Amino acid sequence: MADLGQRLHFPATARNREPITEILQQWLPNRGTILEIASGSGEHAVAFQQKFSHLRWQASDPDPQHRDSINAWIRYTEQSTTMPLALDIDVAQQPWPLPKDVQPCLSAIVCINLLHISSKNCTEALLQQAAEQLPPNAPLMIYGPFKQDGAHTSPSNESFDASLRERNPKWGVRDIEWIKSLITTLPLMLMECISMPANNQMLILIHE
Repeated sequence: MADLGQRLHFPATARNREPITEILQQWLPNRGTILEIASGSGEHAVAFQQKFSHLRWQASDPDPQHRDSINAWIRYTEQSTTMPLALDIDVAQQPWPLPKDVQPCLSAIVCINLLHISSKNCTEALLQQAAEQLPPNAPLMIYGPFKQDGAHTSPSNESFDASLRERNPKWGVRDIEWIKSLITTLPLMLMECISMPANNQMLILIHE
């Protein structure tokens, strides 16, 4: 019964889970470990582990309450024997402390709704660590709202961006052109910017 209080519910998860799953199906590898950065409640993680049972979905989050929720969802969905417990990873703290059973078989990194609610150095660290940790041809998949060429893609995203910056001046919707500028010195190539529901996008970057 303790899990009932530990399992967090993020409303956006139910809304975007299926569209994200469709993109994951196209880009995830056939084997290996998928590292999810900033897994939040864990609702995405357990759903993706169920959907992609041939892969090992490794959730992570720096927030102890979030990790408790992730682990509670793992128990609730009866995946304790197949899905590892959440890792304590702060994206900005480099290098990431990946366990010895994760790093050798790491085949993709997934990051959902983090960049706009974190400082710019988190984005920089995410790209840097993906470049260092991923093997060749492995994808980094980043989901969330983005600007394009300095402009918002919708009035709602512009309002959302303003509200984020009011809450924390270090937050805000990031520009895809800025992402491109960061990877010019990294072995990462932006392959696709896929339009998603609710004015979000999925960026697909491949380790060269």
